[in-house]
Amino acid sequence: MSGTSDMIKLYSARILALAADIPRLDRLESPDATVKRRAPLCGSTVTVDVTCTDGVVTDFGQDVKACALGQAAAGVVGGVIVGCTVDQVRVARDALKAMLTQNGPTPPAPFDGLEVLRPAQEYRNRHASIMLTLDAAVEALETACT
Repeated sequence: MSGTSDMIKLYSARILALAADIPRLDRLESPDATVKRRAPLCGSTVTVDVTCTDGVVTDFGQDVKACALGQAAAGVVGGVIVGCTVDQVRVARDALKAMLTQNGPTPPAPFDGLEVLRPAQEYRNRHASIMLTLDAAVEALETACT
């Protein structure tokens, strides 16, 4: 990909819509764990709060200061993470990384909405921002649910 038309494809209407309407932007009052992650290259940051019962996410909150791609990832995750197991979130994180770096398959449901970020594969400088929410969520859940 190169040029203006490729950037337009990267920032599709779906990505921009997800970035504009991120679910669960309120931080939790009494989380079981909180993790803040920062992408050093671009400075994007995400802070996630989680509560967990019996290995299942029971509540999730996030503060997202990221580019549109990082916001879109946070939008997908925020919309589906409650009710998921720690293993499902971990699998989604690993699958997203593989999708971006190795042209791997789309993360499995309910995280399959992350497919919208496939055009970012060739923009390695954006990968860290895209990964922030799932990286932070896995770290927080490993603390909260164990």
